[in-house]
Amino acid sequence: MHAKPHLPQKTCPVCQRTFSWRKKWKLNWDSVVYCSEKCRRNRSPVNAKDP
Repeated sequence: MHAKPHLPQKTCPVCQRTFSWRKKWKLNWDSVVYCSEKCRRNRSPVNAKDP
């Protein structure tokens, strides 16, 4: 198997870790924001109001 040093990377806004491009994101890489389903579920609501 060969190394893949030139894959694009992004930073997850929830955990602040970098994650690399995956083949399953080939068609929608521009819309991928979170590194995992867990981070997507734990995102903070954008329009949250204080109780």
